[in-house]
Amino acid sequence: MATLSSRKVRAIVLQVVTVGLCIDALAQTQSPKSAATRVSNSGMSTDLLAKAYQRWLHEDVRWIITPEERASFSRLSKNDERNRHVEQFWQRRDPTPDTSENEYKEEHYRRIAYANEHFGRAVPGWETDRGRIYILYGPPDRIQAEPVRSMGDSGKPTLLWHYDAMPGYSGGFDLKFVDDCDCGDYHLETPLKNW
Repeated sequence: MATLSSRKVRAIVLQVVTVGLCIDALAQTQSPKSAATRVSNSGMSTDLLAKAYQRWLHEDVRWIITPEERASFSRLSKNDERNRHVEQFWQRRDPTPDTSENEYKEEHYRRIAYANEHFGRAVPGWETDRGRIYILYGPPDRIQAEPVRSMGDSGKPTLLWHYDAMPGYSGGFDLKFVDDCDCGDYHLETPLKNW
């Protein structure tokens, strides 16, 4: 797999920082005005900040948040509670909590950026089957492209992603993606647990 350039990594970090600033600005919003007119000290409307929370829930962590975490977040009504929830969400996943970096979070956003750059066509890459698998499990250990065949594979281009190890499965595991429209939009054909 190709690595991201330093420019792309900086863009990802900037995106993460921007979301963090939006969340921080949410916590500072104290005006009693209506949600439609309230503006935080940073000049950002609460509507825009609410969108940042929705994006975090429905896009950024869509594939990794548990149903319990999603339900808990959805019940929150105050921005400081939401901020705590987001912080705790990432803290629970931090493999080295004694350091200032959260390698899990950084890797997660790197995978989203990679999926968007390499798998997006009609929809953003993170929404595609390949994007979801890449975000959840990382790059496959091997990829085998099978071009169109006359009879054996119904004439559709196929990609086989092989993982030497995959959580929830013993041993190696192959995932089959098929491009039904011959347009580069591959969907997952291999059944997965909890998909």
